[in-house]
Amino acid sequence: MKKIMFLIAITALAACSSPDNSKKPAQSPAFIDEEIIKSATEVLKSESPQTSLALYERGVRHAASLWRQEDGTPDDFLGFVRDNYISDPEKRKVVFKKISDYFESIYGYYNEITLSLKKNLDEARGEIDEIDRMFGNYSVGAHLQNDLYANKIAFLVALNFPYYNLEEKEKLGPSWSREEWAMARLGDIFVSRVPADLNQALSVATGNSDMYIADYNIHMGHLLTDDGRKIFPEDMILLSHWNLRDELKADYADRANGQEKQEMIFRVMERIIRQEIPEEVINNPGVEWAPFTNKVTKDGKPYDNVKPENDTRYQHILNTFRAMKDIDPYNPEMNTAILRKFSWEMEISQEEVEALFDIYLQSPQLKQVAALIKERLGRDLRPYDIWYDGFKTRSSISEEILTAKTSKLYPSPEAFHAGMPEILKKLGWKPERAEYLASKIVVDPARGSGHAWGAGRKGSVAHLRTRISENGMDYKGYNIAVHEFGHNVEQTITLYDVDHFMMSGVPNTAFTEATAFIFQQRDLMLLGMKDNNQEKERSEVLDNAWSLMEIMGVGMVDMKMWKWLYENPEATPATLREAVIKIATDTWNEYFAQVIGVKDSPLLAIYSHMVNSPLYLANYSYGHVIQFQIEEYLKDKKLSDEIDRMYKQGRLTPQQWMTGAVGSKISTQPLIDALDKVLGN
Repeated sequence: MKKIMFLIAITALAACSSPDNSKKPAQSPAFIDEEIIKSATEVLKSESPQTSLALYERGVRHAASLWRQEDGTPDDFLGFVRDNYISDPEKRKVVFKKISDYFESIYGYYNEITLSLKKNLDEARGEIDEIDRMFGNYSVGAHLQNDLYANKIAFLVALNFPYYNLEEKEKLGPSWSREEWAMARLGDIFVSRVPADLNQALSVATGNSDMYIADYNIHMGHLLTDDGRKIFPEDMILLSHWNLRDELKADYADRANGQEKQEMIFRVMERIIRQEIPEEVINNPGVEWAPFTNKVTKDGKPYDNVKPENDTRYQHILNTFRAMKDIDPYNPEMNTAILRKFSWEMEISQEEVEALFDIYLQSPQLKQVAALIKERLGRDLRPYDIWYDGFKTRSSISEEILTAKTSKLYPSPEAFHAGMPEILKKLGWKPERAEYLASKIVVDPARGSGHAWGAGRKGSVAHLRTRISENGMDYKGYNIAVHEFGHNVEQTITLYDVDHFMMSGVPNTAFTEATAFIFQQRDLMLLGMKDNNQEKERSEVLDNAWSLMEIMGVGMVDMKMWKWLYENPEATPATLREAVIKIATDTWNEYFAQVIGVKDSPLLAIYSHMVNSPLYLANYSYGHVIQFQIEEYLKDKKLSDEIDRMYKQGRLTPQQWMTGAVGSKISTQPLIDALDKVLGN
């Protein structure tokens, strides 16, 4: 999984901070009333008649909406506007460049501090002590915006570079210059004000959930069948849910024992979802566990005092929800976490996302794909077949063979780093460009499954965190590392090659997921594994269609869970657990039961992102859709040149970025059309 870019994260803090540390809702923006705004306008008309009145009034209104009693009297506000509005367009450009440089320094160095403080949490550096958690969960940017409001920098920015909402960006954006776009992005920084202690509380809640998930390992070599057999390697340790899912996928290639392994993993997942998993077996190699009977033994004898996990999973979700809900009153235009995640962060409304998912999940073609899978497997489908991996060429290659190759190539993080230029050259980048991109990325040993963390300023480097055992990088780790490398390449291009710092990054995280998927899909080619399958293109379409169905399903559950939370803010961990199971089961029955042929499965609730990355899952679905559209566009073009071109666009709105990249808006229709073609419809 990719960590959300620090620039976006700290920009969100900027949009949400206030010097008022009481937990009462912020005062009404009406503190600066309409009469004061009109007075400011009249002054400008008389003193600077040549100034754009529309831009001036927008800036005054935006600054007024942020001004509170503690910032000064209405007369103080008028004086501030008179002294600080920049009417000269050329002077405005000069000041804009200075502000951009200042923010690059602030964001960039804060990013480096955060990376340093989280190092012992994110990297495989031995035991985590409480002091590591305390420093790692400390938000260095939590009080920054207090100071920016107190010293009036926030008001100068809001006054001269006002905020445009999503509708306005979509309407006006196509006619804006790059500089005007960058100024509009500067206007996104100060939108609302939230007490710093609430931001810090959110940082603690999300940091704790990150640590909970990072240590959620299942020792597969200690799992028992009902008749006492061990069917997984003794030293196999899998992180939930990522490694569990990936092992389940890999088991399709095991004709002899694969399904038995899959059924056991499926049972483990159900136990986690229902919180029936004994807490003694989580990250503990000292006991044996029979997932089907849920019995725990030690040295062949029943283990005493076995207790279920006790809804810890759902407590973490509630902690994050409540921290986010405390912030709601300070965001009058975006007064729920759902609105902030979609309309603000993704810049696509939640309703638009859900409608896209609903239409696709009801596509009749998915039943035809399911029939093909059933025929290939020679059995009725099971719920876990949502992760069917047989359309990928790699599924016919033994994972042992793949791991033998990856562990030899990449015995350490240093070896993977040394190999990055060669990977880029294989993807089409010229040697000099490949070395340049690789020089901006470092590789660290990950405590969890791995992630990518971008730099925040020119001169800094992106971090690729990957999990490598003492035996070298196994294939699962390699597959994830290639995915994260795609993120790092995007992060580097969109920082170093974008023309304005305020435009650096991508429209939302779905776009960086698309790059990661493009890299990941070529992992076998990068290993020198030639795929001579003449059905390759057909198989890729089928795989994309099936994978999109699965990830849209879990994204739908995530969105519905958050809607339920807002309807039931006093929920307990137990009632949330029951609600999530019902939501997942209902979503399954609505979309998946008719495709898979099995009812009442809660499997869609297994994703760890629901715990430690709230409302993130929709980005993966959009990432798949965007990836497919880009892949279709790339068919007769050079990948490296086009990736460079597309991502140099920076942080336009999603639809405008996509139009600039491939000539059309985001849509599942190209995939549906391709699916119809390969199915012979």
